Amino acid sequence: MEVYWSDLTASDFIVLSILLIFAIGPYVYAIRSGVSLALSTVLSLLLVTFFQAGVDILGLAFDPIAFLSLIPAIAFEPSMAHRWITAGWLHADWFHVLNNILVIALVGVPLEQRLGGKRWMMIYIIGLLAGNCSWVGTHIGDTGASLGASGAAFGLLGAYMAGWPSDEIEFPILFFIRAWPVWLITLIKLGFEIYAMYEVESLGQSTGIAHLAHVGGFFGAYVLVRPIARIGNVPLEGDFEQDEARGMIPIGTDPWQERGLDPSAPVSRILTRLKEEGDEAETRQAWLEELAEQAICPECGSALEAISGHSGNYVVECSSNRKHLRWP
Repeated sequence: MEVYWSDLTASDFIVLSILLIFAIGPYVYAIRSGVSLALSTVLSLLLVTFFQAGVDILGLAFDPIAFLSLIPAIAFEPSMAHRWITAGWLHADWFHVLNNILVIALVGVPLEQRLGGKRWMMIYIIGLLAGNCSWVGTHIGDTGASLGASGAAFGLLGAYMAGWPSDEIEFPILFFIRAWPVWLITLIKLGFEIYAMYEVESLGQSTGIAHLAHVGGFFGAYVLVRPIARIGNVPLEGDFEQDEARGMIPIGTDPWQERGLDPSAPVSRILTRLKEEGDEAETRQAWLEELAEQAICPECGSALEAISGHSGNYVVECSSNRKHLRWP
């Protein structure tokens, strides 16, 4: 049964406030500390799920699902607008949440390194909203509750597929955990969802899972990631090939600016000169070599190295882990 704002008691507001602290706290810490928003999302989802379990164990009157899940029948009421977002932080059981955080951690972390934190969060919310729109649009008047981060998780997969399908990321497939190309992971995961939708619609075998929301989240992020990612510091796969054909990878946003950090004065000067003069190969190489001498990895503090990257383009990368920084 749905719950409205007017139904909440003073104690309900206290419980709701604690839930919001659990949900938002990891993001506040991530922004202040410069750590991964993808991993902060994993922690946020886990904390909220623990909170849901605590509410059940303690027998509290406040029901998070009744007040925060997405219900198509009331989805367009102005006072219920919060449900479009809050539903993505609730889960029906532990299998549900663990399945989602597996995708968010394994796909989301390398994607965040490609997109940067702010754009990653944009894509995450786009996937969540696209999945919810797909479900509500096809279930107008339904009084059943829809919840979970599956649309957002599939949105991350759709974004990765649209931007960098040849990337290899570690992911469990058929009991094998190894580095698989993104396009193969997508083929399997999306193929399963489409088949499940066929079973539901054609064979009448309901799985109790909003597969349409998963597919909607995937394609919502797939369509929108390229215009969002093009302003980032890592070229999209198709753009990367075009830039290589011209012999030069674009400079883009520097890793310190991407993380909201203020580099030292010498590093700031080098970055400025790189952006002004980096269209010439020899000049870029010289500035990148100086950058490697003056700067450290903004992710882990390790030394940087200037090396000849793909097709002879010079790049600077973290000497400890190239996933931390490889630019441009």
